[in-house]
Amino acid sequence: MPELPDVEGFRRTFARHAANKTVSRVEAVDRTMTRKTSPRSLARALARRRFRDPYRHGKLLICPTGGPALVLHFGMTGSLEWSSGEPRHRHDRLVLVFADGELRYRNMRKFGGIWLARDPKALESITGRLGPDWLEVSPARFRERLGGRRSSIKAALMDQKVAAGLGNLTADEALWQARIDPRRRVSSLDEREEATLYRKIQKVLRDSLPHGLVPAKRSWLTGSRDHRGGSCPRCGTRLERTRIGGRTTVFCPREQS
Repeated sequence: MPELPDVEGFRRTFARHAANKTVSRVEAVDRTMTRKTSPRSLARALARRRFRDPYRHGKLLICPTGGPALVLHFGMTGSLEWSSGEPRHRHDRLVLVFADGELRYRNMRKFGGIWLARDPKALESITGRLGPDWLEVSPARFRERLGGRRSSIKAALMDQKVAAGLGNLTADEALWQARIDPRRRVSSLDEREEATLYRKIQKVLRDSLPHGLVPAKRSWLTGSRDHRGGSCPRCGTRLERTRIGGRTTVFCPREQS
């Protein structure tokens, strides 16, 4: 599933190919992907608009113009693809046509969505349900956002209302690097563990940003988690799997306690 590092990669793609360009027209809008708008309204609102620099809030990509903003959520299988003439893909759910090519929002399984925010208030109605972007969370705010929660630490990290951007891979990776069992209750963490976890979250995100995804490094949990019978990169113990918050969670039973 696209997470904060992936969406940062999509932001760079949008900035490279669409920022400071005028939309000739909007095509191939999938009605089932639009949220609080219609294909016709979206196409009319964006046609002949000039996009400004896009920015990201957690897993949302926000693409402003001089008026309305296009907001994209990529769900599990979404991506942005630039084309200078290749045939369209059957999973292209939105096509922005420019003078020199097309930027295509592709989404096979159709999770996620396409919003049109006509003004700042409408944009706030979309982003306001989320917590702050993880890269903007300070250590003090991290403690504040976790305070009083009764869930497991993994579930809290995945809760986009706590802070926006972490997904399954980044949460598992940060917990593994911090040597914290994902099943532990938030309330069980002491100040030292909270500080370590905060640093590891920021490290995992910042180390992943240049790649535009969570890299499968040999020295990272991510490099072993998808291997059947995979072992911990640090100690060689066989990794365990469980489900937390409906998501497959991978951890080292020896090093994460």
